[in-house]
Amino acid sequence: MDAKAKILGRIRRGQGRDGAVSAEKADILSTRIKDHSRGIVPKRGQIPLKDQLDLFQGKIEALAATVTRVDKAEDVPAAVQRYLADNNLPSRVKITPSEEVTELPWDDIPTLELVEGAGKEEDMVGLSPAFAAIAESGTLMMASGAKTPSTVNFVPENHIVILKTSRMRGSYEETWDLLREKYGDAVMPRSVNFISGPSRTADIEQRLIMGAHGPKQLHIIMVDDAK
Repeated sequence: MDAKAKILGRIRRGQGRDGAVSAEKADILSTRIKDHSRGIVPKRGQIPLKDQLDLFQGKIEALAATVTRVDKAEDVPAAVQRYLADNNLPSRVKITPSEEVTELPWDDIPTLELVEGAGKEEDMVGLSPAFAAIAESGTLMMASGAKTPSTVNFVPENHIVILKTSRMRGSYEETWDLLREKYGDAVMPRSVNFISGPSRTADIEQRLIMGAHGPKQLHIIMVDDAK
């Protein structure tokens, strides 16, 4: 018996159920899982898209992130170059192999050195696409995959995120709906990460330290594709 089976077995015994569930209970569980029932959804995110974008930006900037807005995807490479120059960062950028990143006109900015793959300790700057964003809390939703390795989000000290405005949603529940639409209920990403600002901790003597468990700086480039 593997570790997973042992753990699930202990849970079943703790619930007073050591065998298979009855057909009736199985139907109840199946219905509950498919229902995707929601809790209380705050009204602050249930606003027009333009207002959602402003709300998201205000909240994530309050958490020490920075935001740039561009009119179209073709403007992203120049926005990346400006951010690197303004923050005295190297021109070498580790990017995810996602087409949302690789198919941008990077040749327009020959001074940038792009390296595809997973994030490594020597990478100072990482760049990846957000799967979605939540206006109510100023949060990015990142879905892992072969072309969107999570290490690019967390290993480099500086993280740049491309966010399409069409992926903005008012609440967490709506972003989960979007995820299910793409992946389906049976096949989900190995991990889904929610990011609100750069990494920080105040565990030691209540002193705020940036970059303790991830990037010290987070920059979002919002691409207006929802016109």
